[in-house]
Amino acid sequence: MQGLEVTVLLGLAMLVGTVLAPRLRVATPLVLLVIGLALGFVPELRQIELPPETVLLLFLPVLLFREAWTTSLRSVRRSLRYIVPMSTLLVVASAFAVAGVATWMGVPWEAALVLGAAVAPPDATAVAALGRLLPERTFMKLKAESLTNDGTALVLYSIAVSLLIGDQVTPWQITGMVALSYVGGAAAGVAVAALAYLALRRMESTLTINLTLALVPFVAFLVAEVAHASGVLAVVFAGLIVAWIAPRITTAMSRRAADATWPFGVYLLNGALFVLIGLEIQLVLHEISPSEIGMLLLITVAAWIVLAIVRYLFQWFFSPFSRPGAGSSRSLRHRSRVVSTVAGFRGAVSLAIALSVPLTTADGTPVAGRDAVVFVTAGVIVLTLLVQGPLLPAVIRWAKLPTDDAAIEEFELAQRAISGAALTALDDLAAEHGVSDLVRDRARQEGYERLELANARAVARQRAAEERDRENDDMDAGGDDAASRMGPIPPGMDGDDDGRKPAGQLEMIAVSDDIDLTQRSPILRHKEATRLRLAILDRKREVLLRLRREGTIDDLVARRILADLDIEEIRARGMERATD
Repeated sequence: MQGLEVTVLLGLAMLVGTVLAPRLRVATPLVLLVIGLALGFVPELRQIELPPETVLLLFLPVLLFREAWTTSLRSVRRSLRYIVPMSTLLVVASAFAVAGVATWMGVPWEAALVLGAAVAPPDATAVAALGRLLPERTFMKLKAESLTNDGTALVLYSIAVSLLIGDQVTPWQITGMVALSYVGGAAAGVAVAALAYLALRRMESTLTINLTLALVPFVAFLVAEVAHASGVLAVVFAGLIVAWIAPRITTAMSRRAADATWPFGVYLLNGALFVLIGLEIQLVLHEISPSEIGMLLLITVAAWIVLAIVRYLFQWFFSPFSRPGAGSSRSLRHRSRVVSTVAGFRGAVSLAIALSVPLTTADGTPVAGRDAVVFVTAGVIVLTLLVQGPLLPAVIRWAKLPTDDAAIEEFELAQRAISGAALTALDDLAAEHGVSDLVRDRARQEGYERLELANARAVARQRAAEERDRENDDMDAGGDDAASRMGPIPPGMDGDDDGRKPAGQLEMIAVSDDIDLTQRSPILRHKEATRLRLAILDRKREVLLRLRREGTIDDLVARRILADLDIEEIRARGMERATD
């Protein structure tokens, strides 16, 4: 098929899947995978192949960069005890367990080790697409694990392929490959992020800023691959670092443009990838002789079961070395391990690894077991997506994991903190920017109203949580006085029992006697209000980033509030200046 026909076909498939998924109440990636499997029954469509280098060089950098960008760096730091062993030792244990079972069932050892390396790592894009129902902390831990475990899997794959084609690999070579992969990948990511920082801090155009950001994942991947290091880790490190420094070196308009375009582009790539995986699985299925399919199906099911068992047992063995959460019981930890096991989806990276296996050895003979590697890998992907994917919501409901309200509480805390800081600095900002009392007092009234709204929302959420706790009999109805959590009270407001007074009863000074009459011009007042509003937004951003830097609030919470501040800035500046 021609390229244009393939593009139209993929677009139509994604459109159909996007429309059907909400009506069927099924995750969109699962519907797209089924559509790809169905299209694969058409012989002409099975000619559409998914080259491994396309996944590794086109899809993977963008998808991993976006997932790293939307991952909390604070969560990564706090969960290193979980992430490091899960992304290294668990991958190795899973690979060798699958290899042992596959060898026992008749697959040559070298090919079985390649199979183990291919199916060992959970896929970041699959976890991100199907794990949204998980509590925030659990979701971030799984996401961080799946972002970093591909590096381990690719090192194992390189070792296994060297053995498969007849090369000799010494322990020193293995040690060097591991060290180069991790250290070199991290160094490449840090170096590219540093270059991006130097370039972006000198840019003001929305177009050039976002073009530079779009190049970061590809440059990071390229630099790492040239150095024979892990391109996956390079992209992840670059994404985490650039996401952290972006608020200080990008503009409000560029951030809003990126937030609008990146999710759509990633959705297109992700959707096309799931459709292509379905087509590729059909191609692999039709290339296997019917006499071998029965045994390969048994190997596929066995590998899938082994992966689940090893993942659960590994978490159980390492639980003494982890840091259990407050109030965590043995039953809760068991249910959490079950949820994590079911959420271990495999995806495009596994298929790309399997398809990358050479066709012949160094002397030109066909590689033994390659067809089995590709078939079993494709089968494991289908089982994890189409069985574990629909099963995950039911498992989450069964697990009854504690409600994670930390992000909501931090959001409310940050809103009150930045509003209070802006009100405290209002007089100084007004004097610094030559703003009249009329404009200043109007801004103060708006600030008080926002602060009271944030306080009211906090109290409403707390009362709802207390009501939920009473209904579930999980805790006593008592608690701290809601009024004590409402944050700072604007000065000079008294009258009600709780020390508050409705914002509408504030006595605002309309115009001071010493103000020049020319300041009553609507145009001048508008300019003053704009200057003051931009100064207030700058102060709020400064306080917000300080809270993030101190670890008081999470990266994602700060990014959510920053997006609101960016919208306010764009409105204040006007679209004509914002799009410069």
